[in-house]
Amino acid sequence: MSHQWQHQDQHQTDPAAFRRARILSNHFPLIHEASSSSNSTLLYSNACHSFTHAELTEKAVFDAKDMRKLVDWHNIEERDWLYGLMGQEKVFNPVEKGGKVYLMPDFNQPKEQQREMTMQRIRWLARIGIFDGWLTRDGSESELRTIAMQEVLGSYDHSLGIKIGVQFLLWGGAIKFLGTKRHHERWLKDTENYAIIGCFAMTELGHGSNVRGIETVTTYDASRGEFVINTPCESAQKYWIGGAANHATHTVVFSQLHINGVNQGVHAFIVQIRDANGNICPHIRIADCGHKIGLNGVDNGRIWFDNVCIPRENLLNSVADVSPDGQYLSAIRDPDQRFAAFMAPLTSGRVNIAVYAICSTKISLAIGIRYALTRRAFSIKPNGPEVLLLDYPSHQRRLLPLLAKTYAISFAGNYLKNLYAKRTPELNKTIHVVSSAFKAMFTWHNMRTLQECREACGGQGLKTENRIGQMKAEFDVQSTFEGDNNVLMQQVSKALLGEYLAAKRQNKPLKSLGLAHMDESCPVIPSQLTSSILRSSQFQVDTFRIRERDLLQRFAAEVSDYQAKGETKESAILLAYQLAEDLGRAFADRVTLEILLENKASASAGSLKDVLGLVRSMYALVCMEEDAAFLRYGYLSTQNDAALRKEVSKLCSELRPHALALVDSFGIPDSSLSPIAFDWIEANSWSAAKQ
Repeated sequence: MSHQWQHQDQHQTDPAAFRRARILSNHFPLIHEASSSSNSTLLYSNACHSFTHAELTEKAVFDAKDMRKLVDWHNIEERDWLYGLMGQEKVFNPVEKGGKVYLMPDFNQPKEQQREMTMQRIRWLARIGIFDGWLTRDGSESELRTIAMQEVLGSYDHSLGIKIGVQFLLWGGAIKFLGTKRHHERWLKDTENYAIIGCFAMTELGHGSNVRGIETVTTYDASRGEFVINTPCESAQKYWIGGAANHATHTVVFSQLHINGVNQGVHAFIVQIRDANGNICPHIRIADCGHKIGLNGVDNGRIWFDNVCIPRENLLNSVADVSPDGQYLSAIRDPDQRFAAFMAPLTSGRVNIAVYAICSTKISLAIGIRYALTRRAFSIKPNGPEVLLLDYPSHQRRLLPLLAKTYAISFAGNYLKNLYAKRTPELNKTIHVVSSAFKAMFTWHNMRTLQECREACGGQGLKTENRIGQMKAEFDVQSTFEGDNNVLMQQVSKALLGEYLAAKRQNKPLKSLGLAHMDESCPVIPSQLTSSILRSSQFQVDTFRIRERDLLQRFAAEVSDYQAKGETKESAILLAYQLAEDLGRAFADRVTLEILLENKASASAGSLKDVLGLVRSMYALVCMEEDAAFLRYGYLSTQNDAALRKEVSKLCSELRPHALALVDSFGIPDSSLSPIAFDWIEANSWSAAKQ
């Protein structure tokens, strides 16, 4: 069945007895119109159920197109083009439901079929040239275009996004950033056109976050000019390797390199694991990781190496090399700095995971809020009309703070993408710290939002076709992908501590990571907080900075106390983990608020800026309300906390009229949402059940 993406008035074309009209029209390649569009009325006329949603016809006070330019920021036309292209291809499983067409991966298939469908989609994308230049074209514009394409593909199916990310960010990224010209010429173009399918063998059964502790061993045989890779024990098997179970032909293996009996630390090597016919190569064993709670379209596998010999040239040697006679060569003498250089590919992975988390969050909120604008429950007066879910203050309190925070992290995500696309060696540390903080912050927020939206949609949230419940399973892994979130937050705090102690030791001002505010006089929080103060950007920034400043000083003092008692610095940092995690969150929140302020300043004067002001205040006050540190350490009194809580409720009521326009500004096409975001009565009708 072919599907024409053309708008038609439902009351003219639908012969069914019940009249219906769509909330909004979004047909490719167009982007969403504001909710003031003339076709934005949703009318159900039914003998049993009759009401008109006047709320959806209210004139929006800002243009959703202008807001989307701020939120999506880059490559908007390319995004819409790719969405439209996918909407016309059978491989993306277009399904008609309630008069609309949705792109629905079939998660009810066995994992073997899900994997094969994921690969079929990738092959189709490769055939039409989607991946051209992803590795062979340089420059920030090319980087941002690639990220935009990944956002679209990952929002359709997380498995598809992850599988492509493994090919280009991990396998391809390792070759590009850790390899040299000989590797680039041999591997990059073949990776783009999928003549080579790669995977990334870093994680082991016994070592995930602690990459330094991996147990795979590589030695050099000078007589043959070859490296020999071996899995010495069961805990050294490579585990969770995306692509390894079925499709990958090659892998980048991270291994301890032993030269003349000396361990030179972790290095990366290219190894072929399958031949052209898909047969596993000699001296390599591969097993399936098995069925998972989500991401079954990714063929995760386990790999053992039984003294596998590879050419000397297969060492990725931008950081270190081994001469033909077996001499270890590296311009970086410090083992810690060498190790940091080998971890470079992980930065792109964290950026990618953070981006996918934002996409998933937007989709769930767009579905949940649209449903709340069309679903009614209970009456306030006897025989009175039932009330829209989103008109209940409690329902607003569930969803609208999450919506505001999603806007905040969207802008923060754009900042991270720009930082990564324009990276220089001098920015590596900043990118590592910011990406670690944001990856943790965004993925935690995503899982919380998915759960809240699932509950807010009631039983409909359980249906796979309505996406939210399925996305919970698909995106749960993000909390441990590319580093456990708690570990990442401790890394952030460790970096902040290093900057703080170095500046103190050298008696120099703090400049990097946005810590310059600590050299200024400490702001003072007013003893009594009024509405105008709570909504003041200066108050909000001051309060976030006070928290970060105080937590960093407390963290430094606690680490120092442990050291004075005989603990090593590393042990002292581990023992101060509670302050470390609080500090990591404080850093992420402060940076996000400052980015949000910059985006509000760049908005055109008037309604757009006013709405972003509400979003900013909601984000700031909810962060203060939710983080126990504000009360625990006395930044806010209990009286002021109560005033803050009341202000959040006021902000909910003020954001309520903009809810639809705010989710439409995400630019998500109808086909990427779900039936309950639109005419859920028709989607569940008898006629729809018989299709």
